[in-house]
Amino acid sequence: MISLTRMRVAAFVLVVLTLTSVVVMGNRLPQASNAPAGKFLKIEGQVSVNGTSAISGATVFSDSTITTAARSSAVVSLGKLGRVEVLPSTTMKLIFGDANVSVSMLEAGRVRVSSSSNVAATATTRDGQITSIGNQRNEFIVDTSCGNTFVAVKKGTVELRAGSTVKQIAAGNQDTAGTATPGCTPSPGE
Repeated sequence: MISLTRMRVAAFVLVVLTLTSVVVMGNRLPQASNAPAGKFLKIEGQVSVNGTSAISGATVFSDSTITTAARSSAVVSLGKLGRVEVLPSTTMKLIFGDANVSVSMLEAGRVRVSSSSNVAATATTRDGQITSIGNQRNEFIVDTSCGNTFVAVKKGTVELRAGSTVKQIAAGNQDTAGTATPGCTPSPGE
């Protein structure tokens, strides 16, 4: 009888260990990601994401580095957040979440950021940071191709912070931070 009881206890322990390992392993299986994702609406020329060639319709995840070659561009739709246009000869990092869009200019280039109402939009360059103000839609261009930071605002209002200087730029206006390469003129629109 003792051995029958021991066998039952051993069988019970074995079942519990098996179920426990199934639960633990099940938690390690790949699961659907809830990470925000965007989509390339349009790609012209050579565009890469994290070093891999991209095509129209491809998915873009937050924290991606997007690079466009000369005479190349990309439009990334971020759904309800807005969109980011990466213009020719640009390398930038795109980060986005529930109510924010952020662009970091990693090298010289140009981007157009269009954010929806109640979405915080930010662009960072080596000269400073551009941040949307208020809860309205915003659209602005950041151009670092002349060695400085040029900002042109089409909709809304942004704040350009460079060191201890803070400038507000309203729709229809533009401003700069840093020192431009002599003879270089940024392109305010495209």
